[in-house]
Amino acid sequence: MAAAGSSPSSPAPPRPLRIVIFPWLAFGHLLPQMKLAERLASRGHRVSFVSTPGNLARLPPPAPRVDLVSLPLPRVDGLPDGAESTNSVPQGKLNLLFQAFDGLAAPFAKFLAAACADDRRRPDWIVIDWVHHWAAAAAAEHKVPLVMFHPNATAMVKDPATVVPRYESEQGEAQFHSDDGVMSIAQRFLFILERCELVAARSCMEWEPDFLPQVAPLLHKPVVPCGLLPPTPEGVHGEEENAAVRWLDAQPPGSVLYVVLGSEAPLPMEKVRELALGLELAGTRFLWALKKPGGVANDGGELLPAGFLERTRGEGLVTMGWVPQISILGHGSVGAFLTHCGASSLMEGLLFGRPLVMLPFFGDQMPNARLMEGKKVGLQVPRDEDDGSFDRHGVASAVRAVMVDEETRSVYVANALKAQGIVADKELHERYIDDFVEQLRSHTADGSSTGAA
Repeated sequence: MAAAGSSPSSPAPPRPLRIVIFPWLAFGHLLPQMKLAERLASRGHRVSFVSTPGNLARLPPPAPRVDLVSLPLPRVDGLPDGAESTNSVPQGKLNLLFQAFDGLAAPFAKFLAAACADDRRRPDWIVIDWVHHWAAAAAAEHKVPLVMFHPNATAMVKDPATVVPRYESEQGEAQFHSDDGVMSIAQRFLFILERCELVAARSCMEWEPDFLPQVAPLLHKPVVPCGLLPPTPEGVHGEEENAAVRWLDAQPPGSVLYVVLGSEAPLPMEKVRELALGLELAGTRFLWALKKPGGVANDGGELLPAGFLERTRGEGLVTMGWVPQISILGHGSVGAFLTHCGASSLMEGLLFGRPLVMLPFFGDQMPNARLMEGKKVGLQVPRDEDDGSFDRHGVASAVRAVMVDEETRSVYVANALKAQGIVADKELHERYIDDFVEQLRSHTADGSSTGAA
């Protein structure tokens, strides 16, 4: 006899999924995909999160049901010891990181073979970026369906109304070329695209309504948005009190421009100086988290224009060390964010409704900046159409428009707050994760799907 309140015909709850997530070795990839792992694990699924020892050590402690899989990065001549991510590789040596990363093919294949040999550990899905073609080959060998993770739709869809500047076009063309026998980025992408069952986009219809519906017809694959995977507003692991936050505490509300251009590619010295002079010319308070190029003294004094620190003392602060970015962007003294427009940085800035001054350099940063300019949440620093260079006057004019001019600033602030309404909507992004899980469950081995975008 069935117990009271139960139905003998009620179906058993579905078995939790087992998912392997293996991002490219860049923190703009590692952090959002760890967030995806956490959201999947919070629903009872088991996630194996694969990376190298140094990168795993720098991530926040994993959530329950997220298992870290450490694959030591092979040594490659010319790659500095301990360089396991793009932000620790010297300029001009990224191809060496690709070589080392491709050396993980055999260790990953061994890990996957062992997991597939045990029915209790066999993955239901593997999620990878568009870089590691050999992981796609291993997935095919063991008949484990594959998801290709992509940062957004804007970077995949060309807007016919947009004239792409020459320097950006040349960067795009470079993706079709390989160095030292390393497979090109375009070849990797196409290899993985051909073998994946789904494309997961770090996006949502509310964020990219014009671009997201175009991706599936373009790629000839089902595309499933998994939300924006925004950071946690309360901060991240290790964001203790520091000097930059104490300095902000003494500044008037909304008066400070926070300046950081990511950790992937530090500016050449002459451009650092031009940016500094532009900030000085703009005349606003600023907090600048500056990553110095290799070979510069620890205090960075030789990197900045002569007398710059003395002339801006009291109005600006330049810090060369680690800063708690989430805490800074959430601080009441910050009035805008000068950013390179990496997807994670955009999410962090708009989580707090900060209008943007934008200075993108490569990859999806440039289409991201155009998307933000279209939403009128900020303004790009003017650039030379041929070589992408900028000068102090362009920096100053963009900063003043976003921080000083009341008429233009009011537009950027209002639209940044609208964007915040999307980025900070937890329920919205949780629904996208639920839909993503449903797609993983319903998608069959032959690639048919129910309801993918």
